[in-house]
Amino acid sequence: MGDPRGFLKIARQTGEYREISERIRDFKHVSKLRSEKKSQEQASRCMDCGTPFCHWNCPIGNYIPEWNDYMFHNNWQAALTLLAATNNMPEITGRICPQLCEYACVLGLNDDAVTIRENELAIIEFVLKNKLIKPIIPKQRTGKKIAVIGSGPAGLSCAAQLNRAGHNVVVFERDKKPGGILRYGIPDFKLEKNIIDRRIDIWKKEGIIFKTGIDVGKDYPTNKLLKEFDAVCLAGGCRTPNNLNIEGRNLKGIHFAMDYLTQANKIASGEKIMPNEFINAKGKKVIVIGGGDTGADCVGTAHRQSASHVVQIEVMPKPPQCRSEDYPWPIYPLILKTSSSHEEGCERHWEVLTKRFIGNKGFVKKLSCVKVEFAKTKNKSCPVMKEIPKSNFEIEADIVILAVGFSHPEHSGLLSELNVELNKRGNVKTNDNYMTSVEKVFAAGDTRRGQSLVVWAISEGRRSAHSIDKYLMGESNLASI
Repeated sequence: MGDPRGFLKIARQTGEYREISERIRDFKHVSKLRSEKKSQEQASRCMDCGTPFCHWNCPIGNYIPEWNDYMFHNNWQAALTLLAATNNMPEITGRICPQLCEYACVLGLNDDAVTIRENELAIIEFVLKNKLIKPIIPKQRTGKKIAVIGSGPAGLSCAAQLNRAGHNVVVFERDKKPGGILRYGIPDFKLEKNIIDRRIDIWKKEGIIFKTGIDVGKDYPTNKLLKEFDAVCLAGGCRTPNNLNIEGRNLKGIHFAMDYLTQANKIASGEKIMPNEFINAKGKKVIVIGGGDTGADCVGTAHRQSASHVVQIEVMPKPPQCRSEDYPWPIYPLILKTSSSHEEGCERHWEVLTKRFIGNKGFVKKLSCVKVEFAKTKNKSCPVMKEIPKSNFEIEADIVILAVGFSHPEHSGLLSELNVELNKRGNVKTNDNYMTSVEKVFAAGDTRRGQSLVVWAISEGRRSAHSIDKYLMGESNLASI
């Protein structure tokens, strides 16, 4: 390492946010990019630990100590070479990854972990700003045609890898623009869409073809798909939302989180929404049910729409501030997360169960809730949820957003037309080589794995690309992780 004692001299320093009073007025990114000098100082904190558990806990196996060292020594091009070897979209993960690696940082045993995610972002933004990234066009094409269905992180990373191997890749996307959940699910204040466009422009120059506005299985027959392509990768994501089937669910003003976020992203990009379809939180009391990242994104979106009051409720107990004995290092811990959206102003309540929605003239007006507790019993190892007697209460609401996760990919359309086998959870079932029950049809990402993280989707896309390349060519030089 360039400075083996850097972690003793430099304290962890994360990036800064824009002022709350400023950022809630627009959908621009909330974070400020660090200077190169600050990033190099933070890179010096990466110590010569011998066994880098950060690498072990990263789903794509990033060479973290090595590119931190190159970055510290001002060798940004070498840092990029190592970063790009494992990650097709570091400008994405550098902004929205939950940094599994940092929670496994050896320095984190007795000090603050290295700012790995922000260091990664500093590398890719430096080389992009200085125009050090050039499209890499394969010198030779194999003549094989591959269709990737879905342009989220799994589909994009799969396509990028297969194109690198010399195959002709076509990415189908049913929305107007490519990006999947990156474009339509994650708000601009976390990921501005020009970041996605910048990367896709590079891939287009490298030879990947993007066909948008096409719903394969509906607009594009599956028999034509299987006839025209040598292999197909299903990467349409896990888009079927979990519902809350309780009394009053049919009232107006209750929406799924992804519908709300997708619409807000479309409006931010200039698309027009019909007035009767517009989910507008301006001046309204908003309740977000679900305490995860998607719920936090809804909180931030409601702030930017000038909601009068925002409340987020979660049925699970409030996580601890620090690691508990149940999540020892280097395991990714269950701890309390306070996002930039929460800092902007939001009531948060845990161990709250919604019993029914109360309406007036067909519109939701209140939530009837009860406090719950989780207690262990003799017969069951996992805690059992119990309602606390006489703890019922009501919360006023004009809009309710359901952010309670997703169950499985959409079965109607493409999956049913292909007649691929599903597992018990309703996800597409594959063998160890990512192939489905249908010959030459593969699956990757949330379609196969179920709802997960962006970094896992990238890993899935890369692994499936390796299997597809090997299936077509007999062997593969693509990374298998």
